[in-house]
Amino acid sequence: MSVPAAYLTVILIWSTTPLAIKWSAQGAGFAFAVTARMLIGLLVAGLILALWRIRLPLHSRARKSYLAGGLGLFGAMTLTYWGSQYIHSGLVSVLFGLSPLVTGVLAVFWLEEAPFSVNSVVGMLLGLAGLAVIFGDSGEIGGVHAVAGVAALLAAVTIYSAGLVMMKRIGDDSPPLATTTGTLAVSLPLFILVWWFFGGDIPDEVPMRASAAIVYLGVFGSVLGFALYYYVIKHLETGKVALITLVTPVLALLLGSLLNGEIVSLRVWAGAALIGLGLTLHQWRALAGLMLAWAQFKPAD
Repeated sequence: MSVPAAYLTVILIWSTTPLAIKWSAQGAGFAFAVTARMLIGLLVAGLILALWRIRLPLHSRARKSYLAGGLGLFGAMTLTYWGSQYIHSGLVSVLFGLSPLVTGVLAVFWLEEAPFSVNSVVGMLLGLAGLAVIFGDSGEIGGVHAVAGVAALLAAVTIYSAGLVMMKRIGDDSPPLATTTGTLAVSLPLFILVWWFFGGDIPDEVPMRASAAIVYLGVFGSVLGFALYYYVIKHLETGKVALITLVTPVLALLLGSLLNGEIVSLRVWAGAALIGLGLTLHQWRALAGLMLAWAQFKPAD
């Protein structure tokens, strides 16, 4: 698959993921939903590896990559599933839109990338302003526990960004599907522990919509989405990869409103717009470079 096609597919999957997470936990519980998703993902990824005869590298760099990815996946997804119970699905994507800002800060220290420009600093300030606007009224972003949900998502964003930068720093060249399988294998035992801690119950009956959402997330969100994501990481700079979160929040807000009846207030739209503007300024060079690369892209004959 070409890099632009993989990039667009990741955007599509990530735009639908927040709503699917919301639906998957309804009637099943967040711990069971996330654990079942990762179990399905690992089984599907392992089956594809076997059918395609892709070797799972176990050299030192690969193991470090699996560990970094697995711990990042566990921390980010556990907090995301827990926090999504209390806020609108579209807001999950909006908050993850802050990841380029966090990634940029971490990349300066861990990847020794260039220090922040004026645009980057202004972009960060706008992102923080957008977050402050969204925080203004918890009743407009979910419910009585919305602030706790937002705090959990912000922690998830930080962990996710740290995992991305660490994997980029390790620089493992394993096949993307192998990286996905290794990451899921590392994280699954930890998800099982969380499920056991929260009761370890298997629901007597999982609603059809929740079951479909779990399967969708297991196959597309965990396997295809992560495999293409790791593929994109290898071929694009960190900043360009993080730009995916510039597009997904708007799509996720629209899907949450149209398919889940979520009322997106003017305050949330204003906050999302400020975050989007901040991301555009912060990643202006990466955005311009990505547009130029796509303009010059020529598919193979």
